[in-house]
Amino acid sequence: MSAHEFTFERAVVLGSGAMGAKLAALLAGAGLRVRLLDLASPGADRNAVARAGWRRALEAKPPALFLPEQARLVELGNFDDDLESLRSADWVIEAVAEELEIKRALLARSAPYLAPHAIFSTNTSGLSVAAICAALPAEARRRALGAHFFNPPRYLPLLELIPLPETGAEAVTALTGYAERQLGKGVLHAPDTPNFIANRVGAYSFLRAAEAAAELGLSVEDADALTGELLGWPKSATFRTADVVGLDVLAKVAENARRRLPREADRYRLPGYLEAMLSRGWLGEKTGQGFYRRLPAPAPPGGDAPPSQVLALDLETMEYRPRRRSELPALRRAEALPDIGERLRALLLEAPADDQARQFLWRSLGELWLYCAEILPELKVSPEIIDRAMRWGFRWEWGPFELWDAAGFAATLAYWRGHARQLPHAVAELEKAGAAGWYAPATRQVFDAARGDYAPLALPRPRLETAPVMRRNAGCSLKDLGDGVACLEFHSKLNTIGPETAELITSVLHERPAPFRALVVGNEGAQFSAGANLLLLLLEMDEENWDDIALAVEGFQRMNLALKRSPVPVVAAPFGLTLGGGCELMLSAPRVVAHVELYCGLVELGVGLIPAGGGCKEMMRAARASTSAMKPPGALDAYEDALQSAFETIALSHVSSSAHEARKWGLLGDAAVIVPNRDRLLEEARAEALRLAERGWSPRAPELIPAAGPDFRARLELGAYLLHQAARISDYDLHLARQLAGVIAGGGAPAGAGLTEEAVLELEREAFLSLCGEARTRDRIAHMLKTGKALRN
Repeated sequence: MSAHEFTFERAVVLGSGAMGAKLAALLAGAGLRVRLLDLASPGADRNAVARAGWRRALEAKPPALFLPEQARLVELGNFDDDLESLRSADWVIEAVAEELEIKRALLARSAPYLAPHAIFSTNTSGLSVAAICAALPAEARRRALGAHFFNPPRYLPLLELIPLPETGAEAVTALTGYAERQLGKGVLHAPDTPNFIANRVGAYSFLRAAEAAAELGLSVEDADALTGELLGWPKSATFRTADVVGLDVLAKVAENARRRLPREADRYRLPGYLEAMLSRGWLGEKTGQGFYRRLPAPAPPGGDAPPSQVLALDLETMEYRPRRRSELPALRRAEALPDIGERLRALLLEAPADDQARQFLWRSLGELWLYCAEILPELKVSPEIIDRAMRWGFRWEWGPFELWDAAGFAATLAYWRGHARQLPHAVAELEKAGAAGWYAPATRQVFDAARGDYAPLALPRPRLETAPVMRRNAGCSLKDLGDGVACLEFHSKLNTIGPETAELITSVLHERPAPFRALVVGNEGAQFSAGANLLLLLLEMDEENWDDIALAVEGFQRMNLALKRSPVPVVAAPFGLTLGGGCELMLSAPRVVAHVELYCGLVELGVGLIPAGGGCKEMMRAARASTSAMKPPGALDAYEDALQSAFETIALSHVSSSAHEARKWGLLGDAAVIVPNRDRLLEEARAEALRLAERGWSPRAPELIPAAGPDFRARLELGAYLLHQAARISDYDLHLARQLAGVIAGGGAPAGAGLTEEAVLELEREAFLSLCGEARTRDRIAHMLKTGKALRN
């Protein structure tokens, strides 16, 4: 069977536990029809076990589905009555308990029902795939492999594929392609070694940190402060991550390594305090307590409840106490440094030899580096693959070898030589070659110990990393993507949009001829854009520089209008946080190619403002477009209903949980392309921009937007007043809602009057500037900058 003959329309997931049910949600989100099976219940509801697992997935936070209505694609069943459904499945995924005999027994039962065309995969997190699949007949093993997803599967991109010796290349190619294109996965082909790649490295990393913390008398807060955002790792760091994963899961991964890697058994021993936690049933989030425990705050007699109290486990007394901030001196100094490499060097090389933070990192991170180098020959992968595995599977900003290079390869070698440490073969080969690190900075090649030299990377690097810069200022860069396509890349903090960005975009789009055939607005940062630069705005407000604020708003409006009416095609490529001004830019772009994980919204009311970069205008235009096919007399009523939905979306500062939800709310047009794979986003946007250019591009003509009129404004204000009376919004929320209603209804224009886009922008600008003079707006902005949360004053 060739790869193109494999289809992916129907799937069966065997097991409705934490992973199985979420995998069913992932597949449903990609449009597959899914059957979710589990043990048969003896009661009247034979599918009670699968139903309970599916209910947990539907209630998961963050959500497992892109849209609640996708749940209709999932049908429940059980192993006794519904194995027959495997006959029509294109893909069967086994995701039952991580016990070899349980998996083998289920496969033996399922094998007779597998269709001749179906791919079978086991979602084991580290057991032998060959041992599991031995229960399958020889013919089925040609289409069988390990497919290890990471939890939660919607949000973590790593998928490790572990083929059997018998697995056909066509099946591997087909599943790789489908997972990358439709499921948004970063696929790595891993060997059938214990715990594969990411869990092998991740478990070792956790155990070294857990061991070092106990030996040095560090608290769980100290260890998490040293292994979290400081290193570019998730905020959950070491112990909080363990709670999320589950201590029982970590114990199983370690046990599997001890059993299958006898020479490394001592390295995978659990510390005594972890054994004690397991015996007490303290497994982390699933049991309500692990290394941390959250106590719900008592309900107050009135007003908002205070935040719940978080307790931390004392590793010596095994008792909980209030969580506290780490006060390690070296940590405090390192946190002030902006670059991960600088922080590493400050802690590992510049801190005093007896400093606890320094000792902890050498015993944890330093040991991890050596271990990763040691297992390279066994895994038969390059440092690049291990780095990708940890970035995709554990959300590390840099993988272990990239972190090693950042600390300084020569400096780390000198440290280990000074401590008479034996070094792995790959390290010796790198040193012998006289190389400065695992990666060659100029060429982005990676060291291959087998050949003793650098080799090209196996996976493509981000396109923007090496793209030539055409123009640049403090806020953004214009880069050449080739074939006449340019990319506007933000590079301010959180990719906020300031006057420099507006100036560059506006100027290049007004050039004749344009300096490119098409333009993509996108970047490869952590977020697309958190909106306007609030700190700059607050400073201008404090100085009462009202004219400067007005000029900045006008500049931002001109930028977005220039994007909308561009003489060349413009494609916005949003992803992640796309808020406020970032969302307005997206709304103004003639075409959008968005990552499926798009968290966008017009959230300005949360900081005491209203959208003033065309956000209100574009939501009004989208409301009209959604009803333009209707004929009177119902058209005006339908337009008002759509406009009210737009008003509520802005007034309540709704932020989408996916690109699909953004489309449902009118923040993303029907013509927008949704891309599952983040690493393919810019390339897809570039391809779309070229397609538009090659078809012949005509700039958008100015539009008239009908005013809904004073009666409709009164309707909106009445709704806001009733919410205020019910104590659901604050006094200032009501004031802001009235300002917004004035803009959305079209100012003082009568119902049905056609407003130019410039007229609506003027309404936005006037409301925005008046709110800048309000003390309560200033308080909201200051609170947001300080806490990252909205103030409801």
